[in-house]
Amino acid sequence: MASAVNTTPLHLLFSLLVLQFASGFIVNDDKYKRQVSLELNPGLNASVRPPPGVGLLHVRALGANDTLHFLLCSLDAPTLMLVHTNSSSSSVKVDWRRFLSGNTSGSLRVEPQSSVQYSSALVFTRVWEYDDANDTADPQTLPPSSFLPPYQLQNFTWEDLGQTVNLTTDTARLCGQDGAASFRNGSFCLQISAFGSGGRDPGWPRLLHNANSSQLRVWLDGVTARSNFSRFFLELETVGRSDLLSRVDVLRSIDDEYTPSIFEVSQWVASPPNATSPVLGYTQWKPVAYRSATPNLEQATPCRHSEPLPLARLPPSGLVRAYFGDGYRASGLNVTFGIAGDPMYSASKYLSWTVLVGLGSPPVDSFSPVVIAIMAVGLGTPMILILVGGVCVCVRRKRVEPLAYEPIN
Repeated sequence: MASAVNTTPLHLLFSLLVLQFASGFIVNDDKYKRQVSLELNPGLNASVRPPPGVGLLHVRALGANDTLHFLLCSLDAPTLMLVHTNSSSSSVKVDWRRFLSGNTSGSLRVEPQSSVQYSSALVFTRVWEYDDANDTADPQTLPPSSFLPPYQLQNFTWEDLGQTVNLTTDTARLCGQDGAASFRNGSFCLQISAFGSGGRDPGWPRLLHNANSSQLRVWLDGVTARSNFSRFFLELETVGRSDLLSRVDVLRSIDDEYTPSIFEVSQWVASPPNATSPVLGYTQWKPVAYRSATPNLEQATPCRHSEPLPLARLPPSGLVRAYFGDGYRASGLNVTFGIAGDPMYSASKYLSWTVLVGLGSPPVDSFSPVVIAIMAVGLGTPMILILVGGVCVCVRRKRVEPLAYEPIN
């Protein structure tokens, strides 16, 4: 018992040393920073008046010798575009008359064009509703009659984006409605959050971000379900260079401190065909949605994605048509919300999901301090017991070891 008490200080000291050592190698400490600014409708003058609900938000993230341009647009299907330049003075130029015509490539440019290193777009094209009377939560197994007419987001009426821009928090919200009766009291919304440095969003799923990323929170609120067993899935498309591969990587972890019960993160990445080439851009999310405006564990519901497929045409986005020309292609996938046994949409009439869009390799969640401490204690205790036990055995054997010979009296 005395030896056990004596090992307590050693045990604590060893655990703290292991914790400090592990933290130095495992904790993600992204110190790179950018200067972020928001601008609505860059270059628009009084001679041109956009139609109601059409807006273009420009987020400029200025680095030491490069610039990230994020553009959120509500012309047709809502779109978030990312352009990376190797210039700290690059700018967005819009020919507003041509841009608003909706069918002119080149009406939106980032200049100097020679500075552009990478560009991509994420487009929200359709919201699908289906009748899940058998409670399978798997649209692939359902007959065509189970699917209700999709909501075409390009046909939505969007609220004024300028009324929601917050220069203090670097956020803006875009909400829209469909002409259908089911959307009379409901809305489909996107909220962008721009970041100038690394960190973690305070609300679940608490995605880890850095200065090369922006976040989109998407939610469906107050929509009247068109069946008693309605579930939803979201159709997404990305646009990028035709020589890049589009795939979804799923990373698994043993740590769920930041997003309880979720041990995975999905990453829709664009990379060159060469397997050793780095990822150029990504869309990242955790496979979870929430049935409450205030996310909590009781209202969490898993979500699943389909494999991305190449598409023959670019998506119905005014921003895509204005910027992208030949040499670009689109791929698409679906994100399905809910699993068998979960409540139907009508139980809460709310569904939210969060994604991160960024440049380069996606941020990687490291082990949290709590998990590191548990690992330190778990690994340290056996090592301390073995070490102290070995020392005690050696000391005891030395005390009782007989002499090689006895003196003669």
